[in-house]
Amino acid sequence: MIFDDLNFMDDLPLEKYPAHFGMTKKVSPSTKYYRSNMMLNPLNLKHLNRMDESRADMITLNLEDAIAPSRKKEALYNIALFLSHMEHSRSFIIVRTNPLNEGGTEEIAFLNDFGFDAIRVAKVKNQTEIAQALTLLSSDKELHISLETKEAFENLSSLRIDERLTTANLGILDLLTSLGLPQSIVTLKNPAIDYLLSKFLVNAKTAGIHPISFMFQDYNDTDTFRAWCEHEKMMGFESKACMGPKQVEIANEVFSINEYELTRARHIKEVFEANAAKGINGFMDEKYGFIDEPIYRDSLLILNNI
Repeated sequence: MIFDDLNFMDDLPLEKYPAHFGMTKKVSPSTKYYRSNMMLNPLNLKHLNRMDESRADMITLNLEDAIAPSRKKEALYNIALFLSHMEHSRSFIIVRTNPLNEGGTEEIAFLNDFGFDAIRVAKVKNQTEIAQALTLLSSDKELHISLETKEAFENLSSLRIDERLTTANLGILDLLTSLGLPQSIVTLKNPAIDYLLSKFLVNAKTAGIHPISFMFQDYNDTDTFRAWCEHEKMMGFESKACMGPKQVEIANEVFSINEYELTRARHIKEVFEANAAKGINGFMDEKYGFIDEPIYRDSLLILNNI
């Protein structure tokens, strides 16, 4: 836990929050293999207080649509307070701001000096907004986006104007609304949804952006959530948005690299490099059949993610 006791926050007025801000800045996690991205409501103090114990690879602190306008400043100050006292966390910490013209600009300016890893900007549409966010953001932090508009969906492959834009999160319900499509079509193996997922995945990868698939809203339906994870992993996704610890556990399991994949990748790397040293870049292997350079590169991709 970050604080042993939260009683000091009982009836603490907002104007007194800054007096309690600390100076701690956690170290960013060394891993770049992210399976789960758990959304947290910063009005829930008990959940904030356990950020440093979470098994989620990523945690997104949400200032946007889940927070009523009258409580956004409270949520912002809660984030600042807990981040400024968090000494360590295995999770990559992201703050999801409001759209830049609806408070996001001020939120980024306020948070820049606190210890987190990335800002996630909502409802972006074009390169101009990306450039504006990058100008506002501290140079040591990544920029992530929520892909929720038809404009961003269409332009995703051209949005990466700077290497600090690393990640896009698919907000499928808002995207469907933007496209004039009903949310009821979000069902497994619906061809329209599979098309949206495929286009998002390929365009993001083309641009060098890490794609995170959408959040499944029915938290208690773990069977369907698992089915979505398995379907998306089959498509090529590596990460899934999560609503809480139950979904995190499933996403971490499904999107992990299994022992067979690791054993195969290690063997291919070893035998290919041994043969390549003799000038042989294509050969039959007793265990895994024909191996050449593209298969070797795929094994390196797997091994680089562990």
